[in-house]
This record gives sequence, structure tokens and C-alpha cells, in this order.
Amino acid sequence: MILSIESSCDDSAISITEIATNKLLFHKKISQEIEHSVYGGVVPELAARLHAEALPKILEQCEPYFKDLKAVAVTTSPGLAVTLIEGVTLAKAVSVALDIPLIAVNHLVGHIYSLFIEKEAVFPLTVLLVSGGHTQVMEVKSLSEITTVAKSMDDSFGESFDKVAKMMGLGYPGGPVIEKLAKEGDRKRYDFTVPLLRTPKLAFSYSGLKNAVRLAVEKAEEKDYKDIAASFEHIATKHLIHKLKKYFQTNPPKHFAIVGGASANLYLRGEIETLLAPYGAKLFLSDLQYCSDNAAMIGRVAVDMYKKKMFTSLEEVEVAPRVKM
Repeated sequence: MILSIESSCDDSAISITEIATNKLLFHKKISQEIEHSVYGGVVPELAARLHAEALPKILEQCEPYFKDLKAVAVTTSPGLAVTLIEGVTLAKAVSVALDIPLIAVNHLVGHIYSLFIEKEAVFPLTVLLVSGGHTQVMEVKSLSEITTVAKSMDDSFGESFDKVAKMMGLGYPGGPVIEKLAKEGDRKRYDFTVPLLRTPKLAFSYSGLKNAVRLAVEKAEEKDYKDIAASFEHIATKHLIHKLKKYFQTNPPKHFAIVGGASANLYLRGEIETLLAPYGAKLFLSDLQYCSDNAAMIGRVAVDMYKKKMFTSLEEVEVAPRVKM
């Protein structure tokens, strides 16, 4: 079995995955949303302190599995440096105490493998990653062959939802709140401009849309918020669809996936399904419980890395807040 640790942002999570079957034997996640909501976003130093409290408590529940562990895996990048360190420190301690190798996992690869929890991986795959920190399209040929073909020039898809919710005083995290509010609103009432609509560049941008929403919120009354939320969600998603259509002109999809915390957005899922229909492409989606950060996805990556003996020595393990793919 492999014990896996995830602490890249504000979720403390540990899982146990069986190597031979990919079966998830144990998974627990402690969210910090309540503690950070009063600040309207994640406070790194607070997150680190909460990880230091939560991770050892979860680890205690894993003791019955210790005798069967063959490796310990941990997220090392990307993420918040101060929170990644908490997970890496614990992973090193487990590695030394149990005399088992350590596997350093890329968080973004973890999101790709959230599609394959308790399943066999399917490649090649075109992947749209939408989360609080990232918006990018990747061509994934295998575990070690991943190419980024488009990414955001500024804010991410998920981050823009959080910021719009903050403008309206709706709290953190903003994604679920905006999605719920948007269901009650008129998606056509506010004619926000689709970002980069006339630009041939294959990239994403949400700073301009976010600013347009801010101006609308400043002039609006609270009763208008549902229409602003609906119009924003519509245009934010339309931007993704527009750029994917452009990419598909030369790279028609066969297997396509949406991953990341914002992939739980049901409006986005529906629009992607409509986009893929003419191509006859198969859509891969993570279970809703595994869209956001979790250790189960890290454990699933770790199984394939273990089989390829992709270990990292304790001296070489380093956290990297940013990473290029």
C-alpha cells in the first residue's frame, strides 16, 4: 500500500491506496474553509498552522496500515510554499520511521489522475484543468508525457469565481455560491464581453471580465446579483468554449476530460458535453467528491509512479510553489 499526503492549499488530506488493485482503502480530508472564510480567501500562514494540527491527527488513524506500506507519497508542487512544507515534513518523517521510499507528486498530475481513482488510467487524453490556481489545456500521452498547449495569462477560471463572490460579499469559497446564485438568474441580462474573442492567441484571461463584473456590482442592487452571477458564469464558460473550439479545429478530440476544483461546475460540464457532441469524443469526469484537492488523487498517481520506481531521496525533496508543464 501507499500512504499519500496532500497539503498544497487549505485541505489537509491523507489516503491509503492498494498498489495491486488501485483500491482506495482509506481517505480523510479536513477542510479549512470555515477558518479562511472570515478573511475572504486563504491566509497561507493560518493554513500552515492548521495543517500542522490536522495532518498528524489523520496520520494516527492510518497506523493499522503501517506494516503494509511500501512507500509514502506527498504533493511537492505547485501550491503554497508554507503549506507544502507541512506535508513534505510529515512525509519525510514517515519515510524515515518506516524505512520506505518517498514519492514526490505534482499536484496538477494528481488532478489528472482524479479521473482514475480505483480505475486504470486511459491515455492519450486532452485535459482542461480549471481550478482556483490554474486554467490550462494539456495533451496527456502518459504519466511522464504531458504538454501544456494553452494557459491563463492572469486570473484562473476558479479564482475569478472566488473574486466575483467576494465583490458581492458572498463569502469564500465563491465557486459553489456563484453557481447556486446563477441558477436563479438571467444569463443574458448583462452583456459582458467574452475575453480575447478576436485574438487568435490560444490563451485564457479573466482579469478584464472580472473588472467588468466589478463595475456592474458597484451599480447594482442586491436583487440584481443573481443576474450578474448568471451572466458572469455564462461568459466565463463561453470564453473556455471559444478557445477550445479554436484548438479543436486542428486537434479534434477523441478523449477529453475536465479536472480541478472548478470542474464540479455543472453548467460548465453541460456546455462541454454540447461542444464535444459533433466530434463523438468521450468525456471523462471525476466524481464530484474528488474534483477539489484530495489525497486520493495523489495516491492514484503514486501507484503508477511506484511501479516505475519514480522515487525521490529525502535530500532531493523540495517544494516548488510554481511549476511549468
